[in-house]
Amino acid sequence: MKIALAQLNYHIGNFEFNTQKIISNIEAAKGKGADLVVFAELAICGYPPRDFLEFDEFISLCENAAREIAKHCTDIACIVGLPVRNDVLQGKDLFNAAYFIEGGKVKAITKKALLPTYDVFDEYRYFEPATRFKCIDFKGKRIALTICEDLWNINDNPLYVSNPMDELIKEQPDVMINIAASPFSYTHDEERIRVLADNAKKYKLPLFYVNQIGAQTEIIFDGGSLVFDAEGEKKAEMKSFEEDLQVFDLEEVESVRNKYPEGPRATDIEQIHDALILGIRDYFKKSGFTKAVLGLSGGIDSAVVCALACRALGAENVMAVLMPSKFSSDHSVQDALGLANNIGCMHEIIPIKEAAEAFDHMLAPAFKGLPFNLTEENIQARIRGTVLMAMSNKFGYILLNTSNKSECAVGYGTLYGDMCGAIGVIGDVYKTQVFELAKYINKEREIIPVNTIVKPPSAELRPDQKDSDSLPDYGILDKILYEHIELKKGSARIVAAGYDEALVTRILKMVNIAEFKRYQTPPILRVSPKAFGMGRRMPIVGKYMI
Repeated sequence: MKIALAQLNYHIGNFEFNTQKIISNIEAAKGKGADLVVFAELAICGYPPRDFLEFDEFISLCENAAREIAKHCTDIACIVGLPVRNDVLQGKDLFNAAYFIEGGKVKAITKKALLPTYDVFDEYRYFEPATRFKCIDFKGKRIALTICEDLWNINDNPLYVSNPMDELIKEQPDVMINIAASPFSYTHDEERIRVLADNAKKYKLPLFYVNQIGAQTEIIFDGGSLVFDAEGEKKAEMKSFEEDLQVFDLEEVESVRNKYPEGPRATDIEQIHDALILGIRDYFKKSGFTKAVLGLSGGIDSAVVCALACRALGAENVMAVLMPSKFSSDHSVQDALGLANNIGCMHEIIPIKEAAEAFDHMLAPAFKGLPFNLTEENIQARIRGTVLMAMSNKFGYILLNTSNKSECAVGYGTLYGDMCGAIGVIGDVYKTQVFELAKYINKEREIIPVNTIVKPPSAELRPDQKDSDSLPDYGILDKILYEHIELKKGSARIVAAGYDEALVTRILKMVNIAEFKRYQTPPILRVSPKAFGMGRRMPIVGKYMI
């Protein structure tokens, strides 16, 4: 039996697009001699559909699409994910399911049992968990079909009390197939390989796993579909961050060799780079936009975002706006211009000195001679936000936010100023990682001026300002933030790891106080195991750690 894995980029709720993409890959798989073609979890509607699932019409459109797809499954069978209705009154109204289609008809329906509700997942909000399990017979082989999380309950601290495969294995299947919507993080690819290999070894069966690629707002899918033999050895790994269709012979799985050179795995920074480009590109494409605008300060954050946007959208579609104030250094303006010239993007210079002076004059009576402080700094940032939104409104540009994760974490940013935007490009990338990204972007030639990378970071909102005036050194700050955010450690455990108690207390207090700001920021492209946004839910008025 020849099995095709179709690793595709879907668009949530775009049924015509998704259906035609699935049908064209059915035909392509036929042309490659496949007997069965396998598509991802909820492929028909896209993942995650969220509250679209509460609309009855949405489910009907899924069913209509499935019927259209079935018409093309005459000389080939397919497995495709979609939501299906629950005919039992008790419980949730839907199942997260997969159709097995053969001879133009749905021959079997597999329902997902383990419904994740952690991090970015909220499946039990919509779906009823399956309690009955049955293998699928096809061409003399018995298939144990599972859906994503159904194979993830295999570690030392299981989240669930049962494993679907423990039931399916009783029917003596010949092969496992798992369809997934497994989001990217730079730590997830190796974990995914380990979990799937453990399943193959435990059940002593070959395993075919298909993931999807593409970005759905902030969630990015990296593909990397996999084939394992019955010993748990990885036999093939499909492309990352690209669509791919490959055919594998079940009878020859032991002799399969990866069609993509093994070599060293991509580094974290390489993966983050590719994920962010895909995230930007899909956000614009799927939203129907083509042109971006951002503020280009001469600093490293905006430089990295500009470079990534130009790679994702084309330099001709990126407008960089330089907005020097009376506190901006000459080298910052020159660094920003150097980047724009190196990369070939559009740019405008719009000084904000007159606008800031107008605000000073307007507010002078109300401020009653009080000295310059954070208020005037924030006014400058908000003037810049207004300028960028004006450019967005006038020309139809979409504003890219350039705040990094370190700043987002401790609230080092101005609401309605530098924190505004439609999508946060590097809001899940720590400042130390931003420096690594800049060096990676420059690996073949100087795109980001070297001075931008080596100079001390500064917001340049007051004379001789440096980030270090307000924040701990980023090398220490980022390590403590990682311990707290990604590893979910409280102050006592972080201090026990060797960090200064007063510094830890200060940083964690800053993180918690800034929660109200993060509630008002744009969605952030998720590249880490714990990103700000829907995957990290904290109360604004909570007292813990403050």
